[in-house]
Parts: sequence; structure tokens; C-alpha cells
Amino acid sequence: VVAQEIPWRTGSWDPDTLGNHRAVVWVREPSTVARVRIPWRRRDLHPEQVETIVVVAATGQRITNVLRVDITREHGDFVFEPPFAPAEYHFYYLPHNSTGGRNYPQITYTPPEETADPAWIRRRLLTQEALTADRWERIPEAAVTEIQSVDSFDSFVPMEVIATAQETQALVTAYRDPPYLLFAEDRRYPIRMDRDLPYRWLERGPFRAFQGNADKGEFYAFQIGVYALRDLERIDVRATELRHERAGTTIPASAVSAFNVRGVDSKGRDFTIPLSVPQGRVQPLWIGIAIPEDAISGRYQGTVTVVPIGLPPRAVPVEITVSDRTIAAHGDDEPWRHSRLRWLDSRIALDNTLVRPFTAVSAHGRTVRVLGREVTLGDDGLPTRIQSFFAPEMTGLADRGRDVLAGPVRLIVENADGDEVPWRLSPLRFVDLEAGVVKWEVLGEVGPLTMRLHGEMEFDGTMEFTVAFGNRAPVALGDVRLEIPIREDVARYMMGMERRGGLRPDTLTWAWRVARNQDGAWIGDVNAGLQFSLKDEHYERPLNTNFYLSKPLVMPRSWSNDGKGGCRLAEKDRAFLVRCYSGERTMRMGDSLRYDFRLVVTPFKPIDTDAQWRTRFFHRYAPLDSIRALGANVVNVHHATPINPYINYPFLTPDTMKAYVDAAHAKGMKVKLYYTVRELTNRAPELFALFSLGHEVLSPGPGGGAPWLQEHLNGDYIAGWYVPDLKDAAVINSGVSRWHNFYLEGLDWLTRNIGIDGLYIDDVAFDRVTMKRVRKILDRNRPGALIDLHSANQFNTRDGFANSANLYLEHFPYINRLWFGEYFDYDSKPDFWLVEVSGIPFGLMGEMLQDGGNPWRGMLYGMTNRLPWAGDPSPLWRQWDAFGMEGSRMIGYWVPDAPVRTDNEHVLATSYVRNGRTMVALASWAPDTVRVDLTIDWRALGLDRGRARLTAPAIRDFQQERTFSGTRGIPVAPGRGWLLVIQ
Repeated sequence: VVAQEIPWRTGSWDPDTLGNHRAVVWVREPSTVARVRIPWRRRDLHPEQVETIVVVAATGQRITNVLRVDITREHGDFVFEPPFAPAEYHFYYLPHNSTGGRNYPQITYTPPEETADPAWIRRRLLTQEALTADRWERIPEAAVTEIQSVDSFDSFVPMEVIATAQETQALVTAYRDPPYLLFAEDRRYPIRMDRDLPYRWLERGPFRAFQGNADKGEFYAFQIGVYALRDLERIDVRATELRHERAGTTIPASAVSAFNVRGVDSKGRDFTIPLSVPQGRVQPLWIGIAIPEDAISGRYQGTVTVVPIGLPPRAVPVEITVSDRTIAAHGDDEPWRHSRLRWLDSRIALDNTLVRPFTAVSAHGRTVRVLGREVTLGDDGLPTRIQSFFAPEMTGLADRGRDVLAGPVRLIVENADGDEVPWRLSPLRFVDLEAGVVKWEVLGEVGPLTMRLHGEMEFDGTMEFTVAFGNRAPVALGDVRLEIPIREDVARYMMGMERRGGLRPDTLTWAWRVARNQDGAWIGDVNAGLQFSLKDEHYERPLNTNFYLSKPLVMPRSWSNDGKGGCRLAEKDRAFLVRCYSGERTMRMGDSLRYDFRLVVTPFKPIDTDAQWRTRFFHRYAPLDSIRALGANVVNVHHATPINPYINYPFLTPDTMKAYVDAAHAKGMKVKLYYTVRELTNRAPELFALFSLGHEVLSPGPGGGAPWLQEHLNGDYIAGWYVPDLKDAAVINSGVSRWHNFYLEGLDWLTRNIGIDGLYIDDVAFDRVTMKRVRKILDRNRPGALIDLHSANQFNTRDGFANSANLYLEHFPYINRLWFGEYFDYDSKPDFWLVEVSGIPFGLMGEMLQDGGNPWRGMLYGMTNRLPWAGDPSPLWRQWDAFGMEGSRMIGYWVPDAPVRTDNEHVLATSYVRNGRTMVALASWAPDTVRVDLTIDWRALGLDRGRARLTAPAIRDFQQERTFSGTRGIPVAPGRGWLLVIQ
């Protein structure tokens, strides 16, 4: 009754010092002391540990003579000295302090402080001994007139106003102590608390029919709250068909989804969830009904039954009244409807079709061909030969292939005596061949051991091997190891396994460590290479970036073998041999082990230099005319902007977003969005539905962060990015989950309804399967759409010493540009630039970020900085246009027969060749100014040495105009260089 009598409203004040919630108290008569009971019905577990600040409403003056008499979650009893009457007073009951940064705040709630004057306490008989119940009753009573939150988004009404313990017990008693209670609830009021019943439910009681109104074609969502009075195990949810009350037509039971007990994972596989609810907890069950577009209007009736193992099932009657109206897009255009929950189970773009520029997989005998690469398989199903047909320039393919391997890849099993096990193998059998993938199998056995190898190669050059070992009797093994002999001339560079990208070492020893986000490495040259990574059936994609240690890599039971496993890399017999071992172990009878691994043949595709020259990013929301005036033609729109305010949920301002995108298209420009799955805004309407899925979508963690998160969530989350001006407080996703299906459907919606031209991805929190689906959706809906990937350097303790390029290599076939990134050291040597920054060995090009990069060194790789983030590339863009970069042939310093070279190993040259003229980028790593001589293959450039002129055009903030009399003695300052035009 009290909860109904006192209105819950919003007010206006500074929440940064006083908190987001207050009670409004009215003192009618002048008095030196007043008492008040505030029935705040709080969801926070320990209100007695949080201060309450009392102020005079009219002046803001703080009252210090305040006694906290009885502070519980249900109410707060206070005695205070009101200096004015009649007057209004404000009781701020969740004040907090903020430390940490603006975007990662650390909020702590102010602890109680004794501020009352001891003399006032004694004089007014308010000591603990004197303040008896009788004394309390004789103190003049103030009245609570409202309970307020600073805005509606912060409000606790109606789903976070708790029922008291007495009210809850009375309800349970009234229903004769059942094992659980069921409460049907509307989609407008997502269930938010897991430890308390909302007071709202006491008004209606449990087991009532759910009644809703839906349109034809709508995916209609609602909830059933399960309040467990005993431990509930393995809950199932079963629905009947819904029958029209008069016409007799039905909505089939198959149209009903129960998201908390079953679903479709991000690879399209059906799965069930063993849902249990501990005693005393509340578990929301989100239900969706797909109303057919041809449904007859009227009322449909059915039931949804909750079935816990070992306990009686209980049914909730469901009545849905279908209108005459047909809703667009199943209701997806209005996120509050929660119709998008069905996106969680989407299989959109899950197929084996191709994406540009890749060609269909073909198999001839045992040789599998994809774009620019060939793999020949041996009897054991593993590669015996790998060839790359990419030219050293990386702008096209060569006629002759380059061998990657010095010998066959081998998975060796040794017995306890160290002898290799001689497998009896079945013939290799191809089991599937489609445009996008080929699959094969080999079986083996020896003694009690069995082996089943399943291999597949996709159109992008990724090979996945699933190797399952079983046994029919106990067996002792000396080792199971993978050996990959890479040709010495190919194994020029390396990254991964504790190594920064660059020239490979002669030897390397590596061991598994949870604190390291490492499970493999890339080894190769610019136009031929191989990445390997080791896994087992328990692999879960860890969190990345600064959240890695919150959910680190799961050590593979097979490969790591309780710390016995590792890798040794060393030169041997004109090869660089990778040997990944697991060590000795004993397999019990019936035991099984999975030695899974991935091999990725690089490069993926030729670099598209013309796209690099003509696609010019502006990385900030701004007026389009001002962007175009600077020479940019692609706008990356971050979150925290008017058209995309909330992180990773770009669906709440569709009209303003579409107007901006349409205006850009009219000017010949493109607009891409910041949209990823690493974290999710608290503004997402589906947030509490996602929390109802446990840790499937949102990661467990210590809580904390922004006030909204601490006041409205249940404490088990990781706080992410925060934008205080918008109260946009993100929580971290769990890795690969059904949220990726939702994300993909969201991308499909954005491309079809808004017309976005691609994505800016700020580190990748999904796997390559999802990235393939992203690429397909973009290509199908927005041909020419772009994906650029940004990453900060993750080679540090917090991020698990991951190499960003190695970590995200699986995504490189599907993206258009790299932006690496904060904390990348552009003073590093050229081998680091080439391997970890440029993207060129993988078929990509990039841009620089940290401190604006180094424009001279960047031009060796066709890179600039990004406007307006750090530096201004527009002067270089103008020079590109003046020279005519589109249509030129890029020949990097790494090409063996590069037509322009210097006589100093610390000064490198990359050429951009056109008919009649060539532009040469020079950049120095020498510690001092040096003078270099150019060695030029004039015939390769198509120029007459006797008539050629060598000039440096004026480029603002890059170089002054200069003409050189010849190719000798060109001065190059340390850390700088030239753009020279020869014509």
C-alpha cells in the first residue's frame, strides 16, 4: 500500500555529488527534531553501508544533525533537525565518489559518517538508550511525498522496487509453499532483479494468464518469471499451439521460442541449455511467438508450461489478441518490442558461398586449389606440399608457385619407449566439395589406439584439422607432436609465441601459459607464409585487449598436458622446423583426446593499391561538406555522436542516421559505422533479456564501473567503456555466442534500412565464421562496402602479449584496411613495420595512428595517418592525385628485383611506377643524416636515363620542393625521407 501511495517520479539535480536517487520529505510544523520513515524498497544489498545526505531543498544547505536509526533494504528510519518549517528536504540515499578515468570510472558509494552534534543528541533524548519506541512515536513525523530518480532511465520503477520479506512470505504461504511460483510479465517491463520479487508482482499474484496484443506478422515477446522456493534443476519450457477462440485456426507450437532453454549457436547448430535456478532466485524466461502474417485477427489461447526435473510442471495460460494490422519487419523497426530476440537464433549468411575476390575451391586428385595457393595432401590427410602463387610485389599472381614446406606436415605419436607408432590408415576420402570448402577424412588404428582425422580447407586458404584419438585399453604415450618443416628461404619473418613481428630467430622455445593470449604463430615471407594454431574441443575464444585476463585462453588438455606441452622452433636440414609437443601421458581405457590445429596459408589475396589511393577516410562525425573539402570520401562514425549515440547498438536514432547517410550518398561519399560485439551499451532494450541467459552473452566479472551499472545490475559483469555525457555504460560480451547472430541481423537491418557502407571494427571479439557472415551480408546488400579493422598494440601484460596481426589474421581475408594503432612503435625496424603494421604479407594495406605515425616510413608501405585523428594526410593525397597514383604499379623494397634501391641498408625505397614517370618513397632508419646513391633499373621504369629529371615536389609538413642534379648524394635526415618523382 505504501509503495502505491508514494509516487515515484523524476527530479533534477547534480548526480555527480549527490547520487541518482532521493526521497522528498515534507516537514509541516516547526520543530527542533523530526522523524521520518522512507519506504525506499531498495535493491542494493547493503544500504546500511551507504551514506544518506540530507539537504534543505530550497537552499541546498546540508543538515548535519541527522541520525540513522534503522537502515534496511525495505526502509530507512531517520531523526533529523529541520531548520525550517514548513519546508521540503531531500534525502539523497546513494551518494558516490568517482575515481579512475572519464571512460573507465571507478565508483564507490559514500560510507556513513556520524555528523550529528553529540550535544544535540543528548539534549533531544536521541541517544541509543533514550530512543525507545515510545520516544520515537513522540517525535513529530515528517512525510515522504515522493521518491525520485534523476531521470527516467535511472528510475527503479516498476521492476526494481522490491517486495518486503513479510509480503513475499505472505504470498508464498497463500499458495501453500509451492516449489516455485510463476509470474507472467509484459515485454515493456523486463525482469531486472534475481534476488527479489518486484512489488508489482504482489499486486497481481502468480500463475495468472498472460494477455498481450500483437499485430499480424509480429514476433511477439513476453516473459515468465520463475521464483524458486527450492533448487530447480534442468528446467524445460514447452508450449502448446495457440488456437483461435472462434475460427479454430491455430498458431503452431513450433512458432514459439524459449530463448533460455534452447537456441542456435553462431555456427548454426541447435543446442539446449541446462537451466537451473537456485533456491531464492528469480529466473526470467523470455518467450517469443511468431504471429503469421496471414493469421486471422482475434484472440488465440494456449499455454506455456515450465517443467523442472523431478517437480510438478506448471502451466501459464497465454492469450494473444491479434489485430487487423500487419506490422513491418516482424516489429524489428521498434526495438522496445523485443522482437529482435529472434535474431539470437538466426542463421543468416551461414553458407559456403564465396566472397570477392576469392575463387571456388577445387580438388584435383589430392591437390586442393584456392586463390593463389595449392595444398597437396598425403596418405595421413596432412599437407605434403603447400605452394603460393603470389608475386613478390603482392599486387598479383605469378606463373610459378613458391614452395612453403621443406617436407610433409606430420602428426607424430610415440609410444612410451619413444618409438613412432606405425598407423594403419584408411584411404583418404573426400567427403564434401562445395564452392567454399572441401572436406576429407582419414581413419587410423594401431593396437588399442584409434585415430580419426577430419580436415577441411576453405576458399580463403584456412585449413582446420580435427584429430580425435581414442583407445580400447590403457596405453602409455611418450609424445604426440606436430611437426611443420618450413623452407628456410620462406621462414624469413615470424610473429607470435612471445615474438614481436619481424625477422625470425634461429631458435625459439615456448610453453603454454594462461597469462599469454598465445596458441600459435605466423612464419613466412611477404608472398608465402603459414600460420599455425593449436586447440582442442574445449576451445573458447578468450576476451581480447585489456579484458583478456578476465576470460583468458583455456589451456587445451591435449596440447598443454598439464604444463608438459610446448613448442620448439629451430633450423634443421635447410628448414625452419616447428615442433609442437605434448609430452608423455597415459590414456585410460575409453579416454579420448583431441589434437586440433589450424593451418592458414598466406597471403590471402593481392593488395588492392588503387582502392588504397582512392578510399580516403575521415574518422569523425562532422558536416559532410567540411569533410569533402579536405579530400576525404569515407566517413567513419563512432558512437557517442548524434546519429550513433550508444556503443554497439546503432538502432535508436534511425531517422537522423539515415538522413546523414543519404546526404553523404548524394555527395558521392560513404558512411561506415562503429559497430562491434566486444561490449554493449546499457541502453540496449534487450540488455536484461541477455542477462537472463546467464553468462552466454555477457561476461561474468567483478561488477563496478558507472553508477547505473552498479545500481541496476546484479554485480556479475565486467564494466566496459563509459560516456558520462550520455550515461552510456557498456558491459563486456562473453566471446562467441548467440549475440553474434543478433549482431549479424543488426548489420543486415542497417544495410537494408539505413544504407550504411560498411563497418569500422575496433578490435574483433568474434571468430572468422562470424566475419565471413559479415562480409557476405555487406556484399549482398551494399556492394562495395568496406571493413576496416583497428587495434591497439596488444603485446603487453594486460592483453596477454598477443600480436594484433597474428591474433586477427583469421579475419584478414574479409576486411579492406588495417589501422594499427595505439602503442605501435613506429621507431621500430622495417621488419616490424612489414609484418605487424602494413598488412601487405596478407593482402591488405593500412594506416598509422600513434602520434600520427611516420609519414615517410609509411609511404614505403602505401600508408598515411588518418584524418583527423592524428595528423593530416591531405597534402599527401594531393600529391597522389598530382602524380596519378591510381593505375600505378607499387614495387616495394622487399621485392628482389625492385627497380629503385639505395646503397645504404638503413634507407629503403619503394617505387610507384607509371608510364613515363615513377614516384619513389625513401625513408631512413639511420641514426644520422646520410647521403645515399640510388641504383635505378631505367629499363624497368621505362625511362631514358639521359632525359630523366629527379625532383621532390613541395608537400606541406612533409618536404620542401627540390630538384636533384642526379641520383647520387641525396641527403636523408634520420627518421625522415623523400617522395621523389622521376620523369
